[in-house]
Amino acid sequence: MKRLNICLGAAALFAVTLTASPALNAQENGNRDMDGKIVRGPYETNRFGDNWFIGAGGGINIFWNEGYDVKISPSIDANFGKWFTPAIGMRVGYQGFKSQAWSPEAGVLGNTLDTSKDKYLQKFGYMYIHGDFLWNASDAIGGYKETRFWDLVPYLHAGYFRSYGLKNVDFADNEFAAGAGLLHLLRLSDRLDLIIDMRATVVNGRVIGNEDVAVLPTVTAGLAVDLGWPNFIRTSTVIGALEVANLEKTAILEGAVAALEIANASLEDQNSKLSKANKKLSQENAQLKDMPQVEFADFFEDMTPAEIYFNIGETTLSEKEMAHLDFVAKNLIAKADQETDILITVMGSADGNTGSMRRNQHLSEARGKYVFDILTTKYGISPERLTIKSEVVKKAPKPELSRAVVISF
Repeated sequence: MKRLNICLGAAALFAVTLTASPALNAQENGNRDMDGKIVRGPYETNRFGDNWFIGAGGGINIFWNEGYDVKISPSIDANFGKWFTPAIGMRVGYQGFKSQAWSPEAGVLGNTLDTSKDKYLQKFGYMYIHGDFLWNASDAIGGYKETRFWDLVPYLHAGYFRSYGLKNVDFADNEFAAGAGLLHLLRLSDRLDLIIDMRATVVNGRVIGNEDVAVLPTVTAGLAVDLGWPNFIRTSTVIGALEVANLEKTAILEGAVAALEIANASLEDQNSKLSKANKKLSQENAQLKDMPQVEFADFFEDMTPAEIYFNIGETTLSEKEMAHLDFVAKNLIAKADQETDILITVMGSADGNTGSMRRNQHLSEARGKYVFDILTTKYGISPERLTIKSEVVKKAPKPELSRAVVISF
């Protein structure tokens, strides 16, 4: 009956945990899109050296066996593991020290009668070397967020259990053990977590000379240190060849009809302005044809850099900015490539006001490479004439102007 109550209690605790996790994560807002929906991956490949952790702690255990009365004993814990995704991880660990329980009969682990209880105190040492499969319910249900304070992690474990007598008692037993547990990960800093580990281990009662099944509940608290790079990067865009069909499909998925109508009106206005600018540049180009080569090159070297802007977090251009790039490529870059020998620099840029430094560096490099590929494949610009650079503007006063690719001569 005691074991049944223990199992029911563990099941109730697990159910409460799964119920509480969505409520806790409902308060998180750093991992949701513009519509308030939770964003889940995909994530960049987790390198071998990333997201390792090592932890240690101490606490208490209670040994349950049929006919025995429980007694609280000390326990220590040490673990080493790795997260493969935000929700899936594994670890190996050591649990041990000593345990004890009141027995109605004398045994090799204790044969002195306690008259106040009319029972015999059985004392033994133990060690449990186990492997754990970890499931981060907070990240799996509520979406990954590296700054979340409290993560709930249910897990399954199994391994080698050894018991032995204390104070020169000639007794030892080796058994297979398994069970389940629940980790509470409380974030103290980027690399340090407070861990509360609640574990139940099921093992054969032979570990204390009995034949019934024994249960060893344990609660420990300690610290865990993250090794390597401790986070995951969500990949928001996939860089590929630019196709009109893909742009139309993306527009349908990401925007509503009303938003498209506003964008089209803005694009028509921009096209009108670009047509006027194109007419003016055509006149200037006609005048430049008769100028010496050195003066023509100086014209491009002194020219104000052209800037192509990206939406926040994106590495592909909107239709409006594609029209802008088309104008610059046909009327300036192609002209410089044909009639001068100057180099053309493509500088990818991202603002450092939001996101991690690694994520922003990824965005700036991807944007520069994206424009470089368009210039070389679509407009036939010689790759030898182009130089790709990247930068992250920290604390940009106007961050929207730093989400760009700057083309200079």
